[in-house]
Amino acid sequence: MPTYESLAAFQREWEKLDAGQRAAFRRALAVFIANLKAGEGFSPELRVHRLVNTEIWSMTWAKDGRALFRHGKQMVSGETHIVWEAIGAHAETYNFKK
Repeated sequence: MPTYESLAAFQREWEKLDAGQRAAFRRALAVFIANLKAGEGFSPELRVHRLVNTEIWSMTWAKDGRALFRHGKQMVSGETHIVWEAIGAHAETYNFKK
């Protein structure tokens, strides 16, 4: 099972999401985790891609919702560790600064 952590900024932004947005993220997260476990890449519906010239990746969880993450140091041998950086509408995460 992949491990994860979230930055304080992610947590603050998470608190601003409404119940429907949180549910949409959790549904996308289930697909994301299944994809990580399978090790065969990500489902096209998630539109996972690396942001240019960064170590940050983007995952779409709704029409106008995305979450930014990076791969962290493994906490459990052989398991992917994800660091959630930001979450929100595309415009809110567009100017994300690491």
